[in-house]
Amino acid sequence: MEDNSYNADSIQVLEGLQAVRKRPSMYIGSTDHRGLHHLVYEILDNSIDEAMAGVCKNIEVTIYGDGSASVRDDGRGIPTDIHPKHGRPAMEIVMSTLHAGGKFDKKSYQVSGGLHGVGLSVVNALSEWLDAIVWRDGKEHYLHFEQGRMTGPMITREPSSGVFGDNGELETGTMIRFKPDQTIFTEFSFDYDAIETLLRELAYLNRGLKIDFRDERSSKTNSFHYDGGIVDFVKYLNAVKTPLHPEPVYISAVSDGVQMETAMQYTDSYNESIHTFVNNISTAEGGTHLVGFRGGLTRTINDYARKSGMLKEGDEPLAGEDVREGLTAIISLRVPEPQFEGQTKTKLGNSEIRGIVESALYEKLSICLEENPKTASAIIGKAVLASQAREAARKARELTRRKGLLEGANLPGKLADCSEKDPAKCEIFVVEGDSAGGSAKQGRDRTTQAILPLWGKILNVEKSRLDKMLKNQAVRTLITAIGAGISDEFDATRTRYHKIILMTDADVDGSHIRTLLLTFFYRHMTPLIEAGYIYIAQPPLYRLKKGNTEVYVYSDREMEQKSKEMTGASIQRYKGLGEMNPEQLWLTTMNPATRVLKQVTVNDAVEAEMLFTTLMGDAVEPRRLFIQQHAAEVENLDV
Repeated sequence: MEDNSYNADSIQVLEGLQAVRKRPSMYIGSTDHRGLHHLVYEILDNSIDEAMAGVCKNIEVTIYGDGSASVRDDGRGIPTDIHPKHGRPAMEIVMSTLHAGGKFDKKSYQVSGGLHGVGLSVVNALSEWLDAIVWRDGKEHYLHFEQGRMTGPMITREPSSGVFGDNGELETGTMIRFKPDQTIFTEFSFDYDAIETLLRELAYLNRGLKIDFRDERSSKTNSFHYDGGIVDFVKYLNAVKTPLHPEPVYISAVSDGVQMETAMQYTDSYNESIHTFVNNISTAEGGTHLVGFRGGLTRTINDYARKSGMLKEGDEPLAGEDVREGLTAIISLRVPEPQFEGQTKTKLGNSEIRGIVESALYEKLSICLEENPKTASAIIGKAVLASQAREAARKARELTRRKGLLEGANLPGKLADCSEKDPAKCEIFVVEGDSAGGSAKQGRDRTTQAILPLWGKILNVEKSRLDKMLKNQAVRTLITAIGAGISDEFDATRTRYHKIILMTDADVDGSHIRTLLLTFFYRHMTPLIEAGYIYIAQPPLYRLKKGNTEVYVYSDREMEQKSKEMTGASIQRYKGLGEMNPEQLWLTTMNPATRVLKQVTVNDAVEAEMLFTTLMGDAVEPRRLFIQQHAAEVENLDV
């Protein structure tokens, strides 16, 4: 029998609280937007761990008007009895001591996202104030902290705000409400959309868990509850795609204490969309579970294709990329002792997991294909077509390479390159049209700034395979100028510029070209985005001039404000980059000392996948709804 008791004995103290406030970035990564939201995620992790332990069914997350946030759950409640070794209530120790928690010995939690026992205490240390309420043993237990310091001992009282069950007894649970310290963080406002995205994801990954979200600043609310779990997750991701088989394939297995579940569905898309999670943590860099999944999938489909005669004797086996074309999959593991690696600690390193996932997938998926021949036929038919297109793309690459069209030694004729050869010091402006390109070439710093004018619209790569892409002149020009290859041959270390800046007009056409370019980079040169090499230039929308005073402004709101300050000023509206002379373009948009650049990042792969598919895919209705929903957020729109 496992010991499932969770009390003061379960809490182990590894070391005392240190000066988290002096070095917050060591614990939460940064003190900007990302670090601020990390506080909510740390508290949320504890509630989710209770859900994974099977003792929490409801979570409530609230953002308040005073800048604070709370997370409440109906789990077991933090232990409040006296710790046998430290002589203090366990709740006090958990809240005020680093590396104190119940997740080290695997008795109270078999698996958990929180591994180090620092979550609650770090949030406490970085908060202006924090309130902790625990409902347990028929009582309400309360602690108040200011800047990480207890203002008094734990108060135990009759319940005032607890939840009572049908039998009239107090339900257990925990509520943490905190206000981030504005002397530590550079940003203080919680982002509704960012938190909502995470909560939706967590609800999909924890089948049956209900998460309610409320933002008192805007009265926005949402609730997430999915009885289908990751099967519903795949359906959500494929809502704007056309599936090749009606229902996702669901597989679950348990081996050596590791629980694995995966849901997968093929669509008519040309891109793969595979998202992996370990103990509810998104493993964006993949790892051994993803390697095992890919190996098992390729082996299974090749074996079935041979047995069914869809692959003939002498045919080349289907490659991994062939069997993953158009695949949407969620892989969710629960691992007792996960080892995370990689630059951002989001890569699973446990070597034994590869074999566990590969074997389980091969065994279960083989049975599924045998029992569902129509689904199997659709999947393998898609993979065979992908294999043929891959061969066509290989021939197209060889042809263009022989002609020198993809080689750095034969740079595109319209590229005005820079003289500096160190990529870390070089930047390239990808400019819309020859007119703006001419101004940019004249206004640039020739030592470090290259200019690449694109003529004609770049292909929508969301709807095209690689063989078709390589016939598009704008795509070939981009590949050649960047110099790092394309798709499976892409090598980020060969990139010729460490700043690739998209500079398009501030109108509908310019926005469309920018979106096409971003789709290309996201789908075929993802490492450039991950390395932080892709930027969007921010040219001004208006020039206000009064006497000798000249001001450039970058939004309609800013223009309204400045025009009030400069009453009587003449206003020039820039509809295109070509309307600026070289000096103006340099001063406002290209000069590193004065320009504004937006760095392109992907904080959430799931949302990025949905966005690109919605905006650039075949389905019209989801795109129309998206535009209707977000039209009010667009400041500058020329129609």
